[in-house]
Amino acid sequence: METIIDLFEKSVSRFPENTFLMENKTGKYKGITYKETRKEVLLFAAGLQSMGINKGDRIGLISEGRNQWLIAELGILYAGAVNVPLSVKLDAETELKFRLEHSGCRMIIVSEGQSDKINNSREKFSFIEKVIYLDNQKKFNKNDFLFEEVKGKGKLFLEKNQESLKKRYLSVGPDDLANISYTSGTTSDPKGIMLTHMNYVSNVIQANTLMDIKENWRTLTLLPWDHAFAHTACLYCFMINGASIASLENGKTTMQTLRNISKNIKEIKPDMMMSVPALAKSFRKNIESEIRQKGKTTEKLFHHALKVAYDYNRSGYDKGKGFSFLYKPFVSFYDKILFSKIRLNFGGNLKLFIGGGALLDTELQRFFFAIGIPMCQGYGLSESAPVISSNTIEHIKFGSSGKLVKYLELKITDNNGMELQTGLHGEILVKGENIMKGYWKNPKTTEETIVDGWLHTGDMGYMDKDGFLYVMGRFKSLLIGNDGEKYSPEGIEESILHSPFIDQCMLYNNQNAYTIILIVPNIPALSAKLNQKKISSDYLEIIQKEINQYKKGGTLEGIFPERWIPSAIVILPEKFTENNHLLNSTMKIVRRKVTQKFKKEIEFAYTPEAKNIVNYLNTENIDILKKKNKN
Repeated sequence: METIIDLFEKSVSRFPENTFLMENKTGKYKGITYKETRKEVLLFAAGLQSMGINKGDRIGLISEGRNQWLIAELGILYAGAVNVPLSVKLDAETELKFRLEHSGCRMIIVSEGQSDKINNSREKFSFIEKVIYLDNQKKFNKNDFLFEEVKGKGKLFLEKNQESLKKRYLSVGPDDLANISYTSGTTSDPKGIMLTHMNYVSNVIQANTLMDIKENWRTLTLLPWDHAFAHTACLYCFMINGASIASLENGKTTMQTLRNISKNIKEIKPDMMMSVPALAKSFRKNIESEIRQKGKTTEKLFHHALKVAYDYNRSGYDKGKGFSFLYKPFVSFYDKILFSKIRLNFGGNLKLFIGGGALLDTELQRFFFAIGIPMCQGYGLSESAPVISSNTIEHIKFGSSGKLVKYLELKITDNNGMELQTGLHGEILVKGENIMKGYWKNPKTTEETIVDGWLHTGDMGYMDKDGFLYVMGRFKSLLIGNDGEKYSPEGIEESILHSPFIDQCMLYNNQNAYTIILIVPNIPALSAKLNQKKISSDYLEIIQKEINQYKKGGTLEGIFPERWIPSAIVILPEKFTENNHLLNSTMKIVRRKVTQKFKKEIEFAYTPEAKNIVNYLNTENIDILKKKNKN
């Protein structure tokens, strides 16, 4: 088995003049080739070696996606060290400090946008020997260096020690650590996932059994580069194929960066992009908003076109089968006059999205498939480096997480560890060379998670008769009735979020008599519905009607088991965001933290008073949200 270094060396040899990395720093995208990237990598690796970095040392990396991110990681690996990739969403006081200290990082590499997290708390990072800044700083401490300075040191080092660096990177083996990648901690404290070179190389090869990436393809990376999904499926899968990777243009603020997405897509004209459900929903909202602005006639035509495409596409894998083939000429017509024009907003070359990070709404898959940009949902975990399965253009079934990659074993087991037959759901277990070495400094949890080589994912799912994997949610996020019966909440939550009056929601039941729901309402939508009437109970009654659709006598009765439909509704006074740590970096709800933060509200939900949505707590919280909305 090879190392990441071997993969990169082969790509440089095969595609030396192909553009590898692209970024926009001066208003226009510029690229560097595979050969040029290698020169940068060797200089940085040599610089690290000259500064005393030894094989196996850990170095933290916290930066927005950019050329230097991957050059830094490859440089760390060439120096025989281990990268600890860190999310830019981490706060310095607790999360960043914990990861750096727990992993034993000797140095940290920091971008300008993240430098305050280190500079404002230097005394708390006294264990860090050196800080390497990717950008100029106003003030430097004794052991601070610029990225270019480190490369300069590397240049001097190579003049006399070229063989020393070569000996170092040739000594790196498949079983050596490449990364310690920390979990987001959605259900427990973060754990350091030890991923070896073999883990990554195996997973890149596995992922490429599903996707046929061409050397002339481009991608624009919208996801954070420390994100396991973007890290493997984008950076390294594109690298092994000689393709090009463009980073998102960073703005001075988060909002400015988000506004750059549409502009950058048109500039790069990507062939494929990685997405998570939150991004996909945003894209859809933008498309529908533009259609509405064109007037009622266009909007009606668009919705009819979608319906025709939905009927023709069926469930994806059976597109055009049966009598649906009769819709084909209509689909072609609508594609020409409508959908092809929408695709121009995505650069005109976009062939597919690969979706990951959370369960993807089936309706969202139908939508993008209809407009000609299939959203191929996949599944994986950081512990598996991370790709386990994915839909592809050739094999797609809406609602599923696709087919298993090659060179990986999977089985579904019951609570006693017995393997279940096709169609029965239980825990998903996987086994292969991509499975992590274990959790850093946590042998007990490692032994509990990897048993006889099988990774216990903690996810519930099943395989259907056609070989498609269905993921039903985390066991730790399951609703648990007072009789011990369990149910995954994600399907109900996704369906409820189709309501224009509900922005966010989370179901809760931990061995209680009934299920409750925590809701963040859409105040502007409710206000518009009521023509700005200022009566709190009206807002609440509209929300109650939305939930009642799922109950007996409602229009959506029977879609989900009655016992898991919420019997009490709690209106929350604030949104789930990354800033309040109720969402993680992939926009997934951190259920444990939501439960902790709103403990009193949850307790109130199980009182008789809470059964009526018009109660003091909900009325009070609606008023709080209305005031926030005015401001």
